[in-house]
Amino acid sequence: MRSCVLGLVGLAGFPLSAFAQSNLPTEDVFSRFSNRVVKIEVQETGSKAKASIGSGFFVSGDGHLVTNYHVISQVVQHPDRYGASYFDGNDVPIPVEVLDVDVAHDLAVVKADTVSPAFFQLEPVDAPQGLRLYSMGHPLDLGLNIVEGTYNGFLTHALDERINFTGSLNPGMSGGPAITADGRVIGINVSTAGEQVSFLVPIKWAMTLSAHTGMPGFERASSLLSTVRDQIFEYQKHYVSVLLASSPPTVQLGSFVLPTEPAAFFDCWADAYREDSATYETVDHQCSTDDYIFVSDELVSGQLWFYHRLLTSEELNRFQFASLYTSDFQQTYHGMGGSESELTRFRCHTDTVRQNELTFKTVFCLRGYRKLESLYDLVFKAAVVGHPHTGLETALMASGVSYDNAEALVRWYMDTISWSE
Repeated sequence: MRSCVLGLVGLAGFPLSAFAQSNLPTEDVFSRFSNRVVKIEVQETGSKAKASIGSGFFVSGDGHLVTNYHVISQVVQHPDRYGASYFDGNDVPIPVEVLDVDVAHDLAVVKADTVSPAFFQLEPVDAPQGLRLYSMGHPLDLGLNIVEGTYNGFLTHALDERINFTGSLNPGMSGGPAITADGRVIGINVSTAGEQVSFLVPIKWAMTLSAHTGMPGFERASSLLSTVRDQIFEYQKHYVSVLLASSPPTVQLGSFVLPTEPAAFFDCWADAYREDSATYETVDHQCSTDDYIFVSDELVSGQLWFYHRLLTSEELNRFQFASLYTSDFQQTYHGMGGSESELTRFRCHTDTVRQNELTFKTVFCLRGYRKLESLYDLVFKAAVVGHPHTGLETALMASGVSYDNAEALVRWYMDTISWSE
């Protein structure tokens, strides 16, 4: 994970003095650059009704705009049902075509058949932490707003780079630019956690996508869904290879040795249930990624989550404990969204596995993405059997992986689990 470079000199040609805080009031920044930022609206083509809104900004004089992929995802997912437009200064809708997408970084370039004399020149910027930024966009369809905030470097627990922006982003501002006082784009509004904790996509990814679509002879892909699928495959190939490259560190619950925090882009938590009136105790340990790829309103990809639960009892007899243990293991919660219009039903295979001197009952489940061939959601659960008053449940879940990677992740995961006297 790369972090923000804090130095006395920026990239070539951009000394630190270029970032000196402007004496211009916010209203002057707004008046200078607001004509480069627009509202983007997705409409249902049959009724012309508004389906969703976001923001975008011009990056060329011939109608190229950058926005988030999630702003125009309905057009990519259902091109026969949805279209998109941007609204000019007179609130007139101008149709746009989606040229290309980068789903891993939640970006898209769209083009209107228009001329824009005002646009942002995209260029690399190495910003110091604490730099004042100005985010622009259309929150809640209330008109163009400007929000002051602070650049706080990159997130530390992330597989991919995201900028930590201390400022209040709201729905509808997605796809708008976050700029310096002199109009340099630092990042693209993408999401918020509330309480002025917001996130930006670094400008370098928009530069790459914009340069690609602006090349002479550029041709739009015949199927943007195929582009989405291929990019998800590349994303999972990257993070799965990082995980499989080495065995994860371990944590011990009771006599069981178990995987924990396999990479810096995971966060882990633990808790225990030990009530005096209870007939059993549980200790839980779970780890998950914060990263994901937005695919559609109901579907994300690129998430990975696993948990362990140790159950023990000194009061229940072996039959009572077996009943409790079986009931807990059979709970089907997997925490993944998605509807049957986008996903098949889970198909599961059960087995009994002997490994590392332990016997497991296992369940391996997959469901397929209907529009993105050969991508699956994985749910794998295992329970140690043969211990009358102690039980261990463990589960691994991953979204948007290939069949081969699903199997490889399960083998990697199970190889780490062992018994220690």
